[in-house]
Amino acid sequence: MASEASPIASRAPVFAPSAQGELRCAITAKPWRKLEAQVAEWDRLAADAAEPNPFFESWYLLPSLAAFDPAGVEILQFRSGGQLLGLMPISRSWRYYHRALPNMSAWSHHNMFLGAPLVAAGHEEAFWNALLDWCDGHAGASLFLHIPQMPLDGASYRALRAVAARQNRQVSLVRTEDRAMLASQLSSDAYYEASLPNKKRKELRRQFNRLSELGEVDFARWRDSEGLDAWIDAFLALERSGWKGQAGSALGCAPETDALFRKSLAGAARRGRLERLSLTLDARPVAMLATFLCPPGAFSFKTAFNEDYARFSPGVLLQRENLEILADETIEWSDSCASADHPMIDHLWRERRTIGSLSIAIGGTVRRTAFAGVAYLENARGRAGGNE
Repeated sequence: MASEASPIASRAPVFAPSAQGELRCAITAKPWRKLEAQVAEWDRLAADAAEPNPFFESWYLLPSLAAFDPAGVEILQFRSGGQLLGLMPISRSWRYYHRALPNMSAWSHHNMFLGAPLVAAGHEEAFWNALLDWCDGHAGASLFLHIPQMPLDGASYRALRAVAARQNRQVSLVRTEDRAMLASQLSSDAYYEASLPNKKRKELRRQFNRLSELGEVDFARWRDSEGLDAWIDAFLALERSGWKGQAGSALGCAPETDALFRKSLAGAARRGRLERLSLTLDARPVAMLATFLCPPGAFSFKTAFNEDYARFSPGVLLQRENLEILADETIEWSDSCASADHPMIDHLWRERRTIGSLSIAIGGTVRRTAFAGVAYLENARGRAGGNE
């Protein structure tokens, strides 16, 4: 077993005092392709971030932008003393979910599961001061700033709330969900026993034994690039063989998502930020999992299983093996990246992480008054069960 766009003109910086009142801080907006030459600096920021977000790291965001080539996306960079201390991709749209509401938003796509900016630890409030000031001055037609999928338990959200309170700036929490999280000091065996009743554990043992009657069953784990191309080919084929392939939503069904998966996993592996896990039967994959390792967190990115073996619960058997991540002293918690009330992982991972989408007032008095009305109606719709 192994263990391993369309060009956009740059804008002048906006300056704001730093939290210490000494260095001056700048937000600059750059076309995303210009950041391809700044990857080393970007990677250092990711390593020093107050809270991790693999989807905004260079090895994931650049392949995402290259795959989808969205018009108008800029990368906001926050610097102090010339040092890169914050980063967030931003886009502008005339649509807000299903409504005609012009806004600027942290850019995202369907295979991004977090929207928190990368911000160096200790610079969170300075980042939000500078970013909101930039948004005020560059709002254009946008009524507000939207940030999807922000963790509500982290330093970045706390800093945003503190800055907004001092500025009397409205922040509207428009959507929340509690998704499964793994965070425990227990061993994998103790956690497994505490999570599932004896009857369920007995059933899983029976399913493992029945699967073993069909051939040699093995688990394999890698944290390097060994055999990566073949592993990716197998994963894409496995995912496409099931219902996602029939629905056309498997990663391998579109050249854009196929390329994104290949390039992001290769980039993560080169940086030691990828773990791959496979359950095989006679060396053929039955279930597979790709996890991004961004200490102190981990993110379960994509999983797939062979639906012909569904009666053996291969996905659950693989997740039982995945509990071994609890022994990794560099990983304090794992985000499932799964939707709330997921039928499988919610029963095994007992902790929850609250994720929220935020809309934030920007611009002058008239714009903020208009946004207050929009936020009121959206929150009223949410209380009535009308969130989309």
